[in-house]
Amino acid sequence: MSDRSDMRNSNRGDVPRSRSDRRGDDRSVVQDTTVSQTVENATVSERSRRTFLQGLTAAGATGIGLTTTASASTSDPYAHYYDDYATVVDVVEAGADDTGNESITPVLEAERADDTLFVFPEGRYFMDEQFRFTGFENVGFVGDGATLVPADYYAFDGPQYRLFRLGVSYSPGRQLRFEGFDVDQTAPDTGIRTIEAYVSDRLEVRDVTIHGQHDSGTWGPGMFNVTDSDGWGIVERFRAPDGGAWVENTPNDGNRWRGPIGIEANQNAGTLEFRRCWLGAFPNNGLYAAGGDGEIIVHGGLYRNSNGANIRVGGRGSEVRWPTVEVDHTRSQDRSQRGIRMENGRNITVHGAAIEVTSPKPTSHAISVMNTCESARIENTRLQLEGSDVNHGIVVSPEAGETTIVDTEITHETAGGYPLWIRDSDRTEQVLAEYLSISGRAGDESGFRDGIRCERDGCRFSHVDVTQYGRNGVDRNAIVNTASDLTVYKSTLRASQYPYIDIGSNAVVRDSDLESSGGHEAVCLYSSSENPAFKKNRLVDGIRDLGASGVVVWENSYE
Repeated sequence: MSDRSDMRNSNRGDVPRSRSDRRGDDRSVVQDTTVSQTVENATVSERSRRTFLQGLTAAGATGIGLTTTASASTSDPYAHYYDDYATVVDVVEAGADDTGNESITPVLEAERADDTLFVFPEGRYFMDEQFRFTGFENVGFVGDGATLVPADYYAFDGPQYRLFRLGVSYSPGRQLRFEGFDVDQTAPDTGIRTIEAYVSDRLEVRDVTIHGQHDSGTWGPGMFNVTDSDGWGIVERFRAPDGGAWVENTPNDGNRWRGPIGIEANQNAGTLEFRRCWLGAFPNNGLYAAGGDGEIIVHGGLYRNSNGANIRVGGRGSEVRWPTVEVDHTRSQDRSQRGIRMENGRNITVHGAAIEVTSPKPTSHAISVMNTCESARIENTRLQLEGSDVNHGIVVSPEAGETTIVDTEITHETAGGYPLWIRDSDRTEQVLAEYLSISGRAGDESGFRDGIRCERDGCRFSHVDVTQYGRNGVDRNAIVNTASDLTVYKSTLRASQYPYIDIGSNAVVRDSDLESSGGHEAVCLYSSSENPAFKKNRLVDGIRDLGASGVVVWENSYE
């Protein structure tokens, strides 16, 4: 930590000073000499910062926005942070132009110091080059009605990557605060990463809103990583609702693949939470936080129309809680707009998600459990799929580990597809579905006409309710099993064709209710079916046996 304990009011003769009248009478201009004399006489090193702030206020130092905690509570939203830093710098008093005409980066460079809070009063702050600070202990940047204005692609000086680069992987900061900024990138060919942060201990980012589409083709608006396994971070209300352009439609065409990511966090080692964030359509994933082994938490927020995946999460014990994911628009370049993608980790949970896909492309699954996901849980989640293309609901990939789906509803009304597809696998971990409801009228395009397609051994469905009547007279099935050792227990299966088809071995269906609306039997057994057992079920119109072996029936009714 820095041993400095003064609060600096920069006075550089070669930098013009400016004040905004918008800031009110309670922040009247104070002569530099008055502040300097006050600081000199305050014996700062022997007094607490709170006492020092009171001393400055008594001397009339409100002109630089440094007031007592009591008086600042109504006029300065960040006064309660001042005690956390040895130095507080009002960037306008330090010489930064708040009218948006001159770059403020030279002023920030001149004032860069550890244990410092940079305060941006109301105004517009133009930036045409990166501000970099690494290896710091404690730094903050806060805006009070402040708007950052990045230069466009052609005018940005140096690497066209970032406004703020705060810490790097090999030299992270320890504590960082960054909050309260609007970013105006509404001008054509404008878009730059607002903040890239590597922090070891504590990261706090709040209330950053990007206005305008990111159409420069450079890196997306945010990257965040907590580098220490014991570290913690929160990114709250980080908003980029206008998304980003595909790189082929930008001045950076040919230099990147696809285009920008909304928020990236692929080297996280600690606990990092994204709370109530909002991302529009980005060409290379919305929230992409799947590359590290730390814990990612996504709480709430709105994620819309990104290519790749809207929320892409990995890590250990990560959770996606109560987000809203919408795919209602597809651009010509979009290839797959998945809702939530779970990968590269273990014990990953999706809880309370609301996912609505109404403009699907093929493979735009609502939820994907990928091959690299060692264990996953999906609970209390609602999926709504519509549209004129084939699309699937929840897809469990062949090499995915143990997967549990609980208290979840899927409404599936696309041209075809499986609401739940458990793909063929040699893995022995169980896929369990309990209190799962599947409904809606879908088609059978491309032959995808089953409510649940089970191709993996050892699955269990308990208290599932599957209704598959099909649109426009299409024949659909409730469950088709091609694997071994499936258990269906206390479930209700309704379909326009067969409620249950077995092509596998050693399946057990018991205490369940199966009925076809199309005049078919409740069960169809193909010749490859071995040792299926049906116990204490209601099987309307019985079983159609096409040559199965070892069939066991016990106490069923066939009305």
